Amino acid sequence: MDAQLAREMYKEHILELFKHPHNKGKITSPTHKHEGTNPLCGDEVTIQLQIKDNKIEDVKFDGQGCAISIASVSLLTDHLKNKSVEEVMNMKAQELLDLLQIPISSVRMKCALLCLETTQKALE
Repeated sequence: MDAQLAREMYKEHILELFKHPHNKGKITSPTHKHEGTNPLCGDEVTIQLQIKDNKIEDVKFDGQGCAISIASVSLLTDHLKNKSVEEVMNMKAQELLDLLQIPISSVRMKCALLCLETTQKALE
């Protein structure tokens, strides 16, 4: 598969996640919660976590934002389930960017990384 075709497929996947995000909703009694915003783009995300025995049992998000922001939080919340708190706190931006699988411009970097920053703040 050529690189251009692959990029187009991943762009379609990002738009699909924007329209139908995974893990959107609320946890009744989260053990951890944090709200994050990106005033430059208008992205707002609230991350709710249910931690048991130092592992992420459940994770949900609520909020609004651009396609990159919503796709990113959807992919991240899928990725976090059953991870330890330590693994999440040590997660680097590149790991999330790798999940997105499309090039992210410097202008959109804050959109893509808002969910990781918000999740790590919830766990502090």
